[in-house]
Amino acid sequence: MSEQRRIDGDRTVQVTVDTPEADRAVVACPPHPQMGGTRSDPRLRAVGESLADRGIACLRFDYGPWDEGEAERRDALNVLASARDRYADVGLFGYSFGAGVALLAAAESEPAALSVLAPPATLGDADTVAALETLSCPVQVVFGERDSTVEWEPVAERARERGNVVEPAPGDHFFAGQVDRIGESVAAFLSP
Repeated sequence: MSEQRRIDGDRTVQVTVDTPEADRAVVACPPHPQMGGTRSDPRLRAVGESLADRGIACLRFDYGPWDEGEAERRDALNVLASARDRYADVGLFGYSFGAGVALLAAAESEPAALSVLAPPATLGDADTVAALETLSCPVQVVFGERDSTVEWEPVAERARERGNVVEPAPGDHFFAGQVDRIGESVAAFLSP
């Protein structure tokens, strides 16, 4: 069961909430909006479905107007703040560009747990590896073994050095044929 919400802040964002009647939630940041990334992304939907199977809400949202990552990070922070008003524990997930957004947002407002899929080493001028340094919550980094779309290696390497969970997955940046497996892995990590 899903529900549509609108979250107002300095920008209004549209949110789909999978399993809205839950005690815990995960905010899911979509991939690059200028490359067609939306809250309907198959990887976000797979995470939402796997979380729903565990009785955890998933808030998948669309960014407001393009702002090269800065306002998109604020969008994630606004959805995170709204989720904290409703749910006891709130985790954070992001894929690709959304993984960079999630890392930067987590550094400002630490979630209960963070999972990133195909995280870029930078987002505009922001260093996502440096953002990782500030976190004390559980962190999972998942990357495609043949991903040549983003520079995920520095994030995975630093996460491994920090003792975070680092998982390679077969495939490239889009995880064709692996989406359900990715959804299960992320949901299992984000579930207590």
